[in-house]
Amino acid sequence: MQVTPLNPYARLPRPYRAMHTVDSTIDAEGRAHWLLSERPPATGPAPEGGGHEPYDALVVTVGDGDPRQTHLSSVVHPRGLLGALPDGGFVVAAARTRRATGPGEQVQVFDALGRASWTFDVGDAVEHLLVDTGGDLWVGHFDENPEGIRRWNVSGELLWESGDTAPGAGWIMDCYALNIGRHTVWACPYTEFPVLEIREGAPVRVRSNGVRGARALAVAGERIVFFGGYGDDADRLVVCATTGSGVEPAKTTRVVRPDGGRLGRRRVVSRDARVYVQEEPYTEWYVLDAGATLPAAL
Repeated sequence: MQVTPLNPYARLPRPYRAMHTVDSTIDAEGRAHWLLSERPPATGPAPEGGGHEPYDALVVTVGDGDPRQTHLSSVVHPRGLLGALPDGGFVVAAARTRRATGPGEQVQVFDALGRASWTFDVGDAVEHLLVDTGGDLWVGHFDENPEGIRRWNVSGELLWESGDTAPGAGWIMDCYALNIGRHTVWACPYTEFPVLEIREGAPVRVRSNGVRGARALAVAGERIVFFGGYGDDADRLVVCATTGSGVEPAKTTRVVRPDGGRLGRRRVVSRDARVYVQEEPYTEWYVLDAGATLPAAL
């Protein structure tokens, strides 16, 4: 099978690599962020009668220019999910409510100076947490929470939920792939794996899709690419063309590291035409651009 190599994108500067990576993400402007701590992240649920001991963390941001540091004080989630806010602040969230320190404390908001400001809940079983250009949080849940996809503002107000907003999409019980772009949100949820096109103030557009199990998707014009799958298809890349009501597969390749090697355990972030890929030990991000990396003609 033909292979598609990823391209190097962003690297954690060497002076920080002795620290422990709690999480890492790519924001709406394409900047890479690492949430780091001096101690290894604790595992398991919070101790009964109280949460894990708060710790101070460091966020290192790599974009244009020199790396930037933000010190976060009193972080309560030892294995938190990181989100970067457009005002320079951050959110750190527990994927499971049982790992939160208490009710109303699942998402911890930090201002641009790294000070803990307030907390709120977004629901159990968080698979994806991504911040859009306006600073709202998009949360995709896995199958232990049937809420599907929801959007929250940074004050903890629920703004939108998939619910029954996508007729023809089937039961949205597990958000496998979620792409938060500048103007459009794309999703591919279990069980039917439709492609959902979500725009502000417009009905959700549903396209049928035969590609099963993808963990990331990118959209460039009339092209949609799906990355990932079940079992041996974990590194699969399927390039599709959109039609009025569906997507049609046109080409399948296998994604490899920039050096041609096979990918290991990884995390992914999808934004517009790009899929960002980071594998253990989570010090470097790679990128796949659906518009630039792949051949223009299929």
